[in-house]
Amino acid sequence: MYTPLRQPEEYQQQLLDKQQRMQTFFADFAAPSLEVFASAPNHYRMRAEFRVWHDGDDLYYVMFDPATRQRYRVDQFPAASTLINRLMPRLLDGVRGVSELKHKLFQVDFLTTLSGEALISLLYHKKLDNHWQQAAQTLRAQLRAEGVCVDIVGRAHKQKRILERDHVIERLQVGTRQLSYLQVENSFTQPNAMMNEQMLSWALDVTQEAKGDLLELYCGNGNFSLALAPNFRRVLATEIAKSSVDAAQFNIRENQIENVQILRMSAEEFTQAIRQERRFQRLEGIDLASYDCDTILVDPPRAGLDPATLAMVQEYRQILYISCNPETLQENLRALTVTHDIIRCALFDQFPFTHHVESGVWLRRRANG
Repeated sequence: MYTPLRQPEEYQQQLLDKQQRMQTFFADFAAPSLEVFASAPNHYRMRAEFRVWHDGDDLYYVMFDPATRQRYRVDQFPAASTLINRLMPRLLDGVRGVSELKHKLFQVDFLTTLSGEALISLLYHKKLDNHWQQAAQTLRAQLRAEGVCVDIVGRAHKQKRILERDHVIERLQVGTRQLSYLQVENSFTQPNAMMNEQMLSWALDVTQEAKGDLLELYCGNGNFSLALAPNFRRVLATEIAKSSVDAAQFNIRENQIENVQILRMSAEEFTQAIRQERRFQRLEGIDLASYDCDTILVDPPRAGLDPATLAMVQEYRQILYISCNPETLQENLRALTVTHDIIRCALFDQFPFTHHVESGVWLRRRANG
């Protein structure tokens, strides 16, 4: 739903509420003091999606209250990046008088970066033809004339039209390095880029004394893999989504990182492979036994770790668990803390003024674990 402009004092109170809730949560596991990373209260989201409402000859952005389904008109969206807010009215101005762009347009998605790039996806209930493409090229030229590095993608049922590219390149500062990340349209990326920088820097810090190799499950576009590579001899990472795997491979080459190997596998499949319960053709030429993984990193979906993966994770001496869901994290920690101690834990406020909480937990196996 519509998010109003928030004042710093309002933000501090909501962050304090989250902090107190998570401190109580971690107290159940005899954890050390919670490290808290604050977000900017406004303009922190690099992504935003809006439905388009047609009202006669006019059209505008709307959002819906998830509980009541009440519709809100949205002319500006303070939670989104300043670049998204700059593009929102300019895009509609360029669409209103052009039937090829306006007709049956039902959604607009924005993807922006700290490095100043933008990608706009226009979603339609119609087939997109060459007339649409020519009109979209004209619109893109108008937006670029205002100094914005922007591209446009058109989407319809079983159809995707790319004018030039369907991605942006983000640049993040992690420790002393600046890393480049290809982020593909309609694929998962961390929405709060400044918080992502803090999260990656924290993970780099907690693993600085780690030894051997790192195994990472759910690696996405290599967000953590690339950032943590200097702390390990080698990194073996798995991801199931093809677009994310392709992006990760690109990011490895772009950042000239030579010690990261990406496997296109689910966490469940890798568990079967590492336990030699099942053979996979895609692992031909890869000697899993040559890896000495003392540390495992997991950043699972909201459902948390499945029982088999959880049992496999528990076999590693050190565990870095990034969670977007305190409820499933709590359930998983009940099992993990039977054998491991929580050494450090952190709250990353990825989504200010919402109930959502991102957490980081660094665990180490006890001597008798």
